[in-house]
Amino acid sequence: MAETEPIASLEHVGVRYGKQWALSDVSAAFPAGAVGLLGPNGAGKSTLLKALLGLLKPDTGSSRVLGIDVASRPLEVRARIGYMPESDAQIPGMTAVSFVAYCAELSGLRAADAMQRAHEVLFYVGLGEARYRNVETYSTGMKQRIKLAQALVHDPDVLFLDEPTNGMDPKGREDMLALVRDIAQKKQISLILSSHVMPDVESVCDAVVLMNRGKIVMQGPIDALKRPAGHLFEVRVKGDQQAFVEAIRLRAFECREIEGGLLRIVLPAEAGPVELFASAVKAGVQVRHLKPSLPTLEDVFAQAMGEE
Repeated sequence: MAETEPIASLEHVGVRYGKQWALSDVSAAFPAGAVGLLGPNGAGKSTLLKALLGLLKPDTGSSRVLGIDVASRPLEVRARIGYMPESDAQIPGMTAVSFVAYCAELSGLRAADAMQRAHEVLFYVGLGEARYRNVETYSTGMKQRIKLAQALVHDPDVLFLDEPTNGMDPKGREDMLALVRDIAQKKQISLILSSHVMPDVESVCDAVVLMNRGKIVMQGPIDALKRPAGHLFEVRVKGDQQAFVEAIRLRAFECREIEGGLLRIVLPAEAGPVELFASAVKAGVQVRHLKPSLPTLEDVFAQAMGEE
């Protein structure tokens, strides 16, 4: 595969469950490195990953992974991918080390090599002290770690991680994200991180593919997508906030509310704070807080949802 070639791509892919299209004319390219697949629950993220894995056959379109056509050579694709599914996939009655070693043997490693790799990868994900415990006794966070371990054990070229922080407490979530960052940056394994949690994606990934309702709504490098088309301000007003929001939107400015009644407003390049004060006067409210701000991935996603 050429250096500039994406690790995975889809062209006009459609997947239908009954009468419902889970993916609708999806075209996307995932560059090398850490790429976020971001969207709300039900957006089609897991279906997209399964299409790339060859676990389901699309009704339309084609996809490639590492330069390999998924439809004609699905086993070759899966041999080179580590997949961490969203749902639990452990086998009750097995210890962690025997389960991960079994996964390694399924990937083609000899028994002795598989067991050695299982020990190594379990220590890497933080389960070294618990590797002889049965997997059904594990906590939610430990089960997430063992799913990551089995995805890594055969030394894949690419990782597909489907909601890797699901159900984890804040400390476990940060530890998992630190592992994912280490995999991407130090081990230099390309990965696709599927999540509905924007801060998770923003803390790990360099690029993102945004999905909603089975469609791609935006894609590209995160830094490029976050460059504002104008000026971004945080604003809080005293009085009828809804009237102020309506006055802002009547002037075709972007406005959305975040926590605690704080508003994030994007003004075009030629406009400035005077426009905000004029809207406040029109709505009969007082501006109590106003400061410039930097765009977040959430701002990008909100803008994409508004344009869809």
